[in-house]
Amino acid sequence: MDITLEKASDTNASLKITLTPADYKPEVEKKLKDYGRKVQLKGFRPGHVPASLVQKMYGKGILVDEINSMLSKTVSQYIRENKLQVVGDPVPDREQAEAIDWDNQSDFAFSYTLGLASEFDIEFSDLPTVTQYEIQAGEAEIDSTIADLQQRFHTHAHGDEVKDGDTIYGELKQVNASEGAESFSAKTAFPTNQMADDAKGQFVGKKKDDVVTFVLEQAFPDEKARANATGVKKEEAAELTGEFTFAVDDITRNEPAELNQEFFDKVLGIGAVSDEEQFRVKVAEIIKGNYGRESAQLLRLDIEKTLIDNTPILLPDEFLKNWLLEVNEGKFTPTQIDEQYDDFTKSVKLQLIKNKIADKADIKVEFDEVLAVTRLMVQEQFGFMGGEDEEMNKTIDRIARNYLVDEKNNGQNYTSTFNRVFDDKVIEYAKTQMTVVSQETTVDEFKALVENR
Repeated sequence: MDITLEKASDTNASLKITLTPADYKPEVEKKLKDYGRKVQLKGFRPGHVPASLVQKMYGKGILVDEINSMLSKTVSQYIRENKLQVVGDPVPDREQAEAIDWDNQSDFAFSYTLGLASEFDIEFSDLPTVTQYEIQAGEAEIDSTIADLQQRFHTHAHGDEVKDGDTIYGELKQVNASEGAESFSAKTAFPTNQMADDAKGQFVGKKKDDVVTFVLEQAFPDEKARANATGVKKEEAAELTGEFTFAVDDITRNEPAELNQEFFDKVLGIGAVSDEEQFRVKVAEIIKGNYGRESAQLLRLDIEKTLIDNTPILLPDEFLKNWLLEVNEGKFTPTQIDEQYDDFTKSVKLQLIKNKIADKADIKVEFDEVLAVTRLMVQEQFGFMGGEDEEMNKTIDRIARNYLVDEKNNGQNYTSTFNRVFDDKVIEYAKTQMTVVSQETTVDEFKALVENR
């Protein structure tokens, strides 16, 4: 076998492969013998079909399959062993392949067009600094968060008169039913927040025992809300129209929870704090922790952008655009490819950079690391605790392994999880090599930073 790489430029090359009988004949003959032992042909006992007949019937197909398999392995191995920065897939010279005379040739020549990224290196010491934002929760954020928590852990109260947002309980009656139909009536509840705004005025201010006459479809134009208000199925609610009366029996509303020990215990756990001052400190920590995750994500994006912006890499643009059109099989037009090409090249360059960092730092991902991440995902998704419970740990492990080896998606679960672990390890390594400065900022300032990215 002869393999040569011919570089036309820093980003374009041709890989030429020549095969002789010594390369493929041993494996082809082995497979022909296997066929001879297994093939069943009328007039011959199994395993006794003449080799010449097997060759005539299956020889060309076996030869083509074997050479295609050999080419695929050879191209992949050559790229890997020579650490070529290949982007896209190697594209075979189809005209050359179609011209092959499989019946008479014994030597075969193949050519592949390769798209290459130009050579590059990463010098962390030359990169600009990146900022890690430490979000500080101010009094306004703490007050707002506590108010939201009070609403979330609300209590129920009875009102003397209807206010917007209340739920009204009472008896609903149809005024004029269709001829021959029975008038609709039901004990039900009207959530005023589901009413049309221009109909709420008929109910707001009403008290217990008041009766309101109104048009049902005007108060609840949305059929789903009408079904909820009347207690019937959506299809039946669509038929309920016209004038109705509603006799008010009770009025309930959600009252914000009081700032007391019961509320503190519900939010943070029993005995976590004992007064409002301690509670505010804990809420500030929660806000900081929540924004801390967003800050970490922003830092990650800034690291990736810094790496891309400061690592010059040339790509074979024409090759890649043609390759994208081909692999997407008519899903995109050339114009659409052009419009999305910048985003595509950024992702290509970022992956090349991450691979280079991993190679230089000898970063590898082992199966146990992928499994550990998947186990955590299973625990979070199903609420499993794990810990010292051996049976629970076995269950978590079994679910995680089944997820990773799920044959229905051709190993995509394992691949996506592997890539996530790989990316995390590369970014964590980059953090240790780059200059990361810490900067305190308020919640509003941080939100503005995120919006402007």
